[in-house]
Amino acid sequence: MSRVKTPDRKAKLGKALKQNRRIPIFVIAKTNRRIVANRERRNWRSQKLKMRYE
Repeated sequence: MSRVKTPDRKAKLGKALKQNRRIPIFVIAKTNRRIVANRERRNWRSQKLKMRYE
């Protein structure tokens, strides 16, 4: 990946990084374990972001 990133691309990568976290423990407790996992978790090897790389 290029070292110099455009601000738009850097913002998208940052948002994807923040979304790729487990859900907090208090959410599991609050929902009585109805929600236990983040369905949108992504592994960096198996599932790539749909971005154009120049």
